[in-house]
Amino acid sequence: MNNQPKIDITKPRFALLLDAIAIITFAALLIYLFSQYGSLPDRVPGHYNGAGKVDRWGSKVELFFLPIIGAALWIFMFVMEKFPHTYNYLNLTEKNAEAQYRNGMLMMNVLKNEMILLFCFITYQNMQVASGNAEGLGTGFMPIFLGLIFATISVFMVRMVRL
Repeated sequence: MNNQPKIDITKPRFALLLDAIAIITFAALLIYLFSQYGSLPDRVPGHYNGAGKVDRWGSKVELFFLPIIGAALWIFMFVMEKFPHTYNYLNLTEKNAEAQYRNGMLMMNVLKNEMILLFCFITYQNMQVASGNAEGLGTGFMPIFLGLIFATISVFMVRMVRL
């Protein structure tokens, strides 16, 4: 890692667009959460099983946990995105370093924004379940979420090998 070149790379427009979508969605979720908080019951879903059914109920204060964790994760990954020279690469050379760094930065960007959107969805769904408008996350939630994350990582790993 010490001998990996440090190259100043500008963030691609696509990454900026993803950041904007994630930030707007997160802000909208917070506005919705604060506006609906008083009308929510005292008990809200605290955890779901693998089938997407509620298996623990908790205090409605817990609705703030996921947005806080999501924001902290997003900020951490935002900072990490700025240091692609610290990532591990399979085939990094002086010749392909810039392309590899762009790929690594974009992967970090896509993953961080997928994560914050996931936390937004779960928080929104917790509110819907608590209000009686939904029964859980649904049986397809876990496979879809895991499939999305693994597909994202796979796409960028394939790109890394090809570069």
